[in-house]
Amino acid sequence: MTTKIPVTLEGNLTADPDHGAGETGNEYARFTLAVNDRRLNEETGRWEDAGTVFHRVVVFNQQSRHVTDSLHKGDSAIVVGDLRFGSYTDKETGQTRETRDVIADNVGASLKFADVSVNRAPKLAAPQQTLRGR
Repeated sequence: MTTKIPVTLEGNLTADPDHGAGETGNEYARFTLAVNDRRLNEETGRWEDAGTVFHRVVVFNQQSRHVTDSLHKGDSAIVVGDLRFGSYTDKETGQTRETRDVIADNVGASLKFADVSVNRAPKLAAPQQTLRGR
């Protein structure tokens, strides 16, 4: 069973993304995003870290190459996608395990604390179109 929940996350990469291809040839990139919760301490008037949640993120196809080439450990990123919960049976123990991954539709560098240079990728070639009447 799989459940999908739309999410938008902002956090920092804990390591460089891993890039690879599945059995069918679909490219993917995987990385972990650390999302820090900050709260204002009313007694001191200062912001304090209140915990970190780690999210495993997977992105596919051309975007996976862009993520691998552009983002690195420590970079701040914004991820939009679906939070998916799933389960599987552990082959070694036979126990049912739960998984939680974000399947990203869009990944970008956060401009909150950094400058970013954008290099557009060429568009994929479209099928030839015929012009009528010419």
